[in-house]
Amino acid sequence: MSSSWYYVRGNDRIGPVEESELASLFADQTLGADSYVWTKGFDNWQKAKAVEQLSSYLNSESGTADMSSVATPPQGDRPVLDIASLSEERACITIKIGYDRGADDVEYGPYSIAQLRRAYKENRINGKTFVYVPGMENWKFLAETSLFDRITSDMPPVIDESERRMHTRKPFVARLLFHDKQEVYEGVCRDISTGGLQVLVANFPCKAGDEVKLNVHPDNGAQSFTATGKVVRVLEGSQGFSLRFQALGDKAMSAIQEYIDQAR
Repeated sequence: MSSSWYYVRGNDRIGPVEESELASLFADQTLGADSYVWTKGFDNWQKAKAVEQLSSYLNSESGTADMSSVATPPQGDRPVLDIASLSEERACITIKIGYDRGADDVEYGPYSIAQLRRAYKENRINGKTFVYVPGMENWKFLAETSLFDRITSDMPPVIDESERRMHTRKPFVARLLFHDKQEVYEGVCRDISTGGLQVLVANFPCKAGDEVKLNVHPDNGAQSFTATGKVVRVLEGSQGFSLRFQALGDKAMSAIQEYIDQAR
């Protein structure tokens, strides 16, 4: 594995640094078990505690369960999941139906490659369906990602330059911390209001009545905010949940309202 590392502190991506410098940052607790790190060979940013190579640098006091450890690495520096090595059954792909058939946009998912392949064969999606994989900066046409080659041998559709440049709002992304557990999930939000939202995320361990903490990024970093809410419904097939906000702060209210107004 590479000896050059990157790490996230606050909203900044820092690096490359040698592993010895990384070790010093763990030693003085500048970084902790829940700090995000990346090095060549990783599909995505990982928490330090999940990297075996760094286990000797962590101590029992590293990492907490507050929302500061759930910060999303800055967009543009964050590697997209490696689609070439993505397993057939891993449900992490969100799709947006609407533009591909002249209707209003609606988000669905997350789906696996195997599920997308079936949907394509049944003409429920096509090359102009928008897709989002964690780490992407924005939605992309399915035909312009390597997912297309994995689900079909068809010739991709011709996409006009005006279509490629069309304005598409970035996904409303939430990173989720469940109770005091350390594992962080990422989901795409829909049906957004100042009262609550739905989060599309596979196999998130919740049930109705549970409290969930979120670090939300309406524009993948712009006007991000933290919020807490209660689960009111788990979606069919454990593909996400509906959440009602609790005591939403002014910053969160403003960010959500601005996002809603842009859609009008």
